Amino acid sequence: MRPHPARRILLTVLAVLLAAVLLQPGRTSAYTPYNTNYKDSYGQLIWTQSAYNPGGALGRDLFIPDPKKPGALVHSPLKGPQDVFIDAKDRIYIADTGNNRIVQLDPDGKFVRMIEVKESPLKGPQGLFVNKDGDIYVADTGNKRVIRLDAEGKLIREFPRPESKFLPASFKYDPVKLVVDKRGFLYITSLGGYQGLLQLDPEGGFQGFFGSNRTPFSLIDAFKRFVYTREMYQREISKLPGSIASAAMDGDGLIYTVSKEVETGQIKKLNIAGLDMLAQKTEFSDEKISLPFGETPFREWGEDTPVQLNDLTVDHDGNITAIDTKKRVVSQYDGSGSLLFFWWADAEVSAEKLGVIQSPTAIASSSKNDLYILDGENNLLQKFELSEFGRLVHQANRLTQDGRYAESETPWAEVHRLNAFYTPAILGLAKAAYGRGDYERAQALFKAAGQGQGYSDAFWQNRLLWFQQRFGLLMNVLIFGSLALYVLNRLTKHASWRRSRSTGTPGGSGLAGQLKHAFYILKHPIDGFAALRYENKGGFLSSFILFVLALASYCVMEGGISFLYNPDVLLDLGLGTAIVQFFVIWLGWIVANYLISAIYRGEGRFRDVVYGSTYALFPFVLIGLPLTLLSQIMTLNEGAVYRFFYFGLFVWVGLLLFWKVQSMQNYSVGETSVNVSLSVFTMSVCGVLLFITFGLTKELYDFFYSVFQEVTVR
Repeated sequence: MRPHPARRILLTVLAVLLAAVLLQPGRTSAYTPYNTNYKDSYGQLIWTQSAYNPGGALGRDLFIPDPKKPGALVHSPLKGPQDVFIDAKDRIYIADTGNNRIVQLDPDGKFVRMIEVKESPLKGPQGLFVNKDGDIYVADTGNKRVIRLDAEGKLIREFPRPESKFLPASFKYDPVKLVVDKRGFLYITSLGGYQGLLQLDPEGGFQGFFGSNRTPFSLIDAFKRFVYTREMYQREISKLPGSIASAAMDGDGLIYTVSKEVETGQIKKLNIAGLDMLAQKTEFSDEKISLPFGETPFREWGEDTPVQLNDLTVDHDGNITAIDTKKRVVSQYDGSGSLLFFWWADAEVSAEKLGVIQSPTAIASSSKNDLYILDGENNLLQKFELSEFGRLVHQANRLTQDGRYAESETPWAEVHRLNAFYTPAILGLAKAAYGRGDYERAQALFKAAGQGQGYSDAFWQNRLLWFQQRFGLLMNVLIFGSLALYVLNRLTKHASWRRSRSTGTPGGSGLAGQLKHAFYILKHPIDGFAALRYENKGGFLSSFILFVLALASYCVMEGGISFLYNPDVLLDLGLGTAIVQFFVIWLGWIVANYLISAIYRGEGRFRDVVYGSTYALFPFVLIGLPLTLLSQIMTLNEGAVYRFFYFGLFVWVGLLLFWKVQSMQNYSVGETSVNVSLSVFTMSVCGVLLFITFGLTKELYDFFYSVFQEVTVR
């Protein structure tokens, strides 16, 4: 039955209206033209749902009163805007740098007014800050000043370059960004200012520099300082710390900075003393170091262009969001500096699509935690609204940050249901399980998240409970075992096998004797290695067996040591790489050491070098498996014990190799030191030459293959 014509017309009109509403610019769409990712503790890229959805483009169609025609409007678009600020009432202020003005929009993005400061015109303003009273601070870069305006836009005070004997004459006062604390003190980012934020009091007096970066110091610098004379060192080009690009302030008054040209500490959360609260202690030192920030989706992206963060914002949950101008990557971290998300658009994606930022110059957040990113090239402000997934993550992470683990479990469980690979959700569930005393589940979740400290704490609790439950049994076994040993010792005290003593080097020249000789070398290395050469205490078969056992022990260590001390075991990497590394280093040492010994008046034969180098690997056989098993029952608190045995193993092998060279080549200690040093150097040179050879071979193969393809096609 065909519908009535009037009804058809009504349905058509409704369909058109519905389509107009759904396709209205600024509406959130399920499609996002960018990729949202997370990187776990191993640097693996994890794809997630969008944390933010495009919410609209603002400032594209600005119409201001026409000064020539009262009552008429004229189109006046943004021109090279450099900063955006959103106050507590979500009013939007944009530093319209190219037009020498400040543009104010309402929370919906509609034009409210423009501020030009007619009594003292602006010139290329690049920074904005609005305090709780509505006073507007402007970094008037072109005029080399900061000005303070009242809520109506009237000039209250100018802050030119301060006059102070403590301010270096070389300091260039070019304000580009600023924040103002509750006292009215200004913290100004000056273009290229490596000294830190310039701190001024409310009257414009110089108070000092705040939050400066450290000057990088390398081993080469240490060598120059040790070797160079004072005159030579003075002629060196001074190394300066990275400059601060921008600053922001959270609701608690803490100042955040973002810096360029630094390898770590691109983002800092500064306390009143100017110390970085995001810095963490290292494993081997109590000194806190700044963490690296700024994400790169793929490794090759960072080869040509390093991280170039240029602005950041802090939302009401304490989350930090920063933008990278060069890579066009937006990275978001929580209040402790842990990554939450980062998103980026493919190079092929059109810059005209909603949500794609061609040249991000500034970022701000609203009271709803929506993000506003200024596009300096397309001259507009893009709004990004929290998605349901992003809102869940923020809610759960805020509860975790506040220590309310039980309350965070439900939202984290929902996040984990939506994305089972999202590591912060696994970590949040682990903390919740630990908080309620479910240490077994917490241990499993911490391991799945790759979080060593949490796993160690949960394992310590489980280990403690295990010992408490079995303490009586363990003590009984210990007591009865001790009594049994005592009785056995008394009964066998006069046995013939207890009275026998071996003299000289053990065993004979057979396979069993040669294998037993490895133990003798551990106690008497000089005599033991000499016996390999002069008394036939070693042979091909025994050396082959010891090498296979040492290689197997090394592989067991590489693949079986607890992930607390070797996190790579969770990546399920094959042992092929470990086998190749072990064999290549062993073979390289044999070849290099034999060549150097032959040149450097050594007396050992090639087979002596092979046999001796193989017997020197015996500590791997003795310690490899026990150390691997021991690591499985240790926590990070016992890390010093593990490191002692682990590094002691390699030191022991190194000493045996040293004594092998000394004994078999008939060297003094000094001659042995020279031989070993030259052998290691020769190994390094051979490694470099092999790397270059294989590289050139591949290039040559690619060249001939491309020529072959050209000839075949034509």
